[in-house]
Amino acid sequence: MCPRPRFAQPNQQRRLEKAPSIVMLRQALSGSVGEARSTRIDMRPTRRDLLRQAFASGSLWGFGFFNARTPAALDQTSQDPRSGTFLGALPFSEEGHPPMGRAIGSELDGRRFTDLSALTEEHPITPPDEFFIRTRVSRLLDTSAPWTIQISGAVNEPAAIPMESLMRKARPMGIHLMECSGNTRAARFGMLSTAEWDGVPLQEILGMFKPRISGARVHIAGFDQYQEDSETSIAGAGWIFSPDQLHSAGAFLATGMNGRPLTPDHGSPVRLVVPGWYGCVSIKWVNQIGFVPEDAPPTSQMEEYAGRTMQAGSPALARDYRPATVGAAAMPIRIEKWRIGGKIRYRVIGIRWGNFPREQGLDIRFNPDESFVPVENHQLSAMDSWSFWRHEWVPARPGRFTVRLRLNQTAIDAERLNSGYYDRSVDISEI
Repeated sequence: MCPRPRFAQPNQQRRLEKAPSIVMLRQALSGSVGEARSTRIDMRPTRRDLLRQAFASGSLWGFGFFNARTPAALDQTSQDPRSGTFLGALPFSEEGHPPMGRAIGSELDGRRFTDLSALTEEHPITPPDEFFIRTRVSRLLDTSAPWTIQISGAVNEPAAIPMESLMRKARPMGIHLMECSGNTRAARFGMLSTAEWDGVPLQEILGMFKPRISGARVHIAGFDQYQEDSETSIAGAGWIFSPDQLHSAGAFLATGMNGRPLTPDHGSPVRLVVPGWYGCVSIKWVNQIGFVPEDAPPTSQMEEYAGRTMQAGSPALARDYRPATVGAAAMPIRIEKWRIGGKIRYRVIGIRWGNFPREQGLDIRFNPDESFVPVENHQLSAMDSWSFWRHEWVPARPGRFTVRLRLNQTAIDAERLNSGYYDRSVDISEI
């Protein structure tokens, strides 16, 4: 367990207020999900949220940090007679305006938000230099030193796996999505990305060692010591899994993404990836794999993220934590304005991801007083990431509209989606 972070002293606070990256980070996080301790998503502010909001006084607007970006594929006005003339993409309303696509802050307070509005069906994979970052590399981490992963705890033969040995086993592991459990409207839902990963199945590593106790669980930890105190998080990266959870998820130790070695901010030289689970379990800078008793307590990271991973309170034992899996999710990423046949029309472009069966359909509505209708077009994907959908829309009137999606079947986990967590609003001035 790690101690709670100390907040900045007054003189340090004044220095931080002068750093634009910290100001922007506070603004981006001020609307984050609270540390809810219930099975429902609790949007009420907690003490930590109130502290963040207190730090976030002021506005970014005057700094000129926000610049709405038109997707590169749509930069040129379309004259396709089948589609009409593209007039631009509308910004979403009532959302934060963090800088998109560039790293800000440092260490535990470091972030980068992916600009989802730039996604296209032709280019669904996020480049490494645009993939979201939740925590940046520690200034105390020496990535030039030889790296090993210690195998410890209740194991018959403790060992150390050198990085060179792991690299020899690395191979393509497929395309997988990662979403931060704190992905929020305040960050324009920019803590969501997908990449093509290289690495080694964790099952191969675990199979080399025999626990000396029955029912042993697996504690995976990474380097997580920092030069600076954090305003947004708690040091101590680690998660405890059952072996079956890791096996069924296809967990692996990642050594590269999109054909390149991992960068330090993405966990170089090695990080855990657990497909289908929230990113908080995909530990960076992995340096220890331990076998722990079946009644082991949770890690500090499991406790910190209990609310965001929809736990039933904060369980006293790691075994009582629900798997931090991403439920079925969907949202619009771009609303395009077109002139077709001399009339204004709108196209809603969106993605769906998470535990989403291929046969599962989506319904959409644009205001609470409207009925849901089926989403018209799905471009399904065989990869374990996101797929795209498109819906043609003719607003009945100008004004503000809130886009909500739902499953047209309800027998699967979609807690966040059904709660309106991924709703997005847009202002329509011309119809």
